[in-house]
Amino acid sequence: MSTFEIRDNFYLDGAPFKVISGAIHYFRTVPEYWRDRLEKLKAMGCNTVETYIPWNMHEPKKGEFCFDGMLDIRAFVKTAEELGLYVILRPSPYICAEWEFGGLPAWLLAEDGMKLRTSYAPFLSHVREYYEVLLPMLLPMQVTHGGPVIMMQVENEYGYYATDKEYMQSMKALMRELGVDVPLVTSDGPYPESMNAGKLDGVLPTGNFGSKTDERFALLSRYTDGGPLMCTEFWVGWFDHWGNGGHMRGNLEESVKDLDRMLELGNVNIYMFEGGTNFGFMNGSNYYDELTPDVTSYDYDALLTEDGQITEKYRRYREVIAKHAPVPEVTLTGKITRHAYGELKVEEKVSLFSVLDDISSPVKSPFTQPMEKLGQSYGYILYRSPLATEESLGYIRLWKANDRANIFVDKEPVATLYDRELLEEKKFTPPVAFAPGAVLDILMENMGRVNFGPYMEQQQKGIAHCVQINGHIHNNWQQYTLPLDNVEKIDFSKEYIENTPAFYRFSFEVDEAGDTFLDFAGWGKGCAFINGFHLGRFWEIGPQKRLYIPAPLLKKGKNEVILFETEGKTADCIVLKDEPDIG
Repeated sequence: MSTFEIRDNFYLDGAPFKVISGAIHYFRTVPEYWRDRLEKLKAMGCNTVETYIPWNMHEPKKGEFCFDGMLDIRAFVKTAEELGLYVILRPSPYICAEWEFGGLPAWLLAEDGMKLRTSYAPFLSHVREYYEVLLPMLLPMQVTHGGPVIMMQVENEYGYYATDKEYMQSMKALMRELGVDVPLVTSDGPYPESMNAGKLDGVLPTGNFGSKTDERFALLSRYTDGGPLMCTEFWVGWFDHWGNGGHMRGNLEESVKDLDRMLELGNVNIYMFEGGTNFGFMNGSNYYDELTPDVTSYDYDALLTEDGQITEKYRRYREVIAKHAPVPEVTLTGKITRHAYGELKVEEKVSLFSVLDDISSPVKSPFTQPMEKLGQSYGYILYRSPLATEESLGYIRLWKANDRANIFVDKEPVATLYDRELLEEKKFTPPVAFAPGAVLDILMENMGRVNFGPYMEQQQKGIAHCVQINGHIHNNWQQYTLPLDNVEKIDFSKEYIENTPAFYRFSFEVDEAGDTFLDFAGWGKGCAFINGFHLGRFWEIGPQKRLYIPAPLLKKGKNEVILFETEGKTADCIVLKDEPDIG
């Protein structure tokens, strides 16, 4: 057993301890690579690793929990412990992290009137029921119980969100009640309004920032009551969103100076040491003037690349850390290679419309319902209805619709609406003509729920209110949920229809598995799967041009790639290359 205390400094077993930490999100890296990333963290001179814990992944459906594979938090912490690293855990219900809905489970939005991150009894009840499962798994890993966990966080950047002190007290009390006995911290933006709203009695306030160390620490010192100064998120880069024009990169020279000063004055957690990947539909979004969904790569211009390669930033940071702490010699045990598997031709293809009933069962309703009301969290949802009363389509409007709509009449594309275009009438000049008995299909895509700010409570996806056609509300819908978690059910022998959303199948042989990168040049928009594992989204607008495929997702012999493309823009092949292209 050990002790970890917060007084004028951090103290481990009574001796001063400088926290030099790096962030690695276990849920963004395949578990086969955890040890490699942690070895590289230690080899740079860090003594601690920090990670968020995403509620939406660990409780994907209410009352159903998952803690295996990429979500085995205990195995991740144990690996860190085996390497002699300490651990900071951030298990708050909300994590931000550019992660879908900030880590909150989408099923919360199925409840009418749900209020997030406040002392609203139904929300607190859900948090308690989650924590009653999660925290008992973490308690034995605390340093006070012989494990490596030295601190945990209460909530996350709460001062940016709201001012409900009763809620924050409830979160702290719940953690203590359920057995958390290591020191607790909060982390907020380095501004008086944020610190005042996010601080909590008996909890060390820390800051999140990427520059101006002296100024930020000076402000932080007003709130620590003589305690240690710590930047819990030292932002070394930034994240990318689709269409932002190029990969975001930090200023290396200024960053190195800030790290040096930070270690002179206090403690640090480098965000991110390795960013990793937003596999599946797990990218978040921001919403200021418009919707900006994040790309699949979470490279973040971090010290390790998305696929774990050491960068110049890593080497420069190691030099700085060596001025402040001993840097151990570490033998890297991983043998990670990159491999180009070449061009893969389309082997089979089939329209979504042809296999709709194979991969989804329609829910009939006189009115449209959002995904969450139908028990769906991520992906796409298709609304289908006969145009029985209309003689042509003059205009259409989707009310309370998020985020992107592909609209078809008798399987012919007539419009694509995105973000703010969904708030207005879409007029057709001339009106769209069709034969009696025509069918309207609206394919809605959840582009990733907003992970920051007040828009979070407006993140029901699909069509939450109604579809208005030619001045009246249109009724009688079949609703097909399409989380695309069952691509093995796709029957490629069925009809392919040009210019419709469709699935495309490729295969390739592997003798020796290596990390590879799927180049989707020539393809429009959609998502990709390798051997049934969801790699994430692609979109021709960039900046990301290739999707990362870690070697552990490959198998010796035949491997299968499936693309789902929604725009009808396709090529006759994809290419697996040995270098990334994130813009």
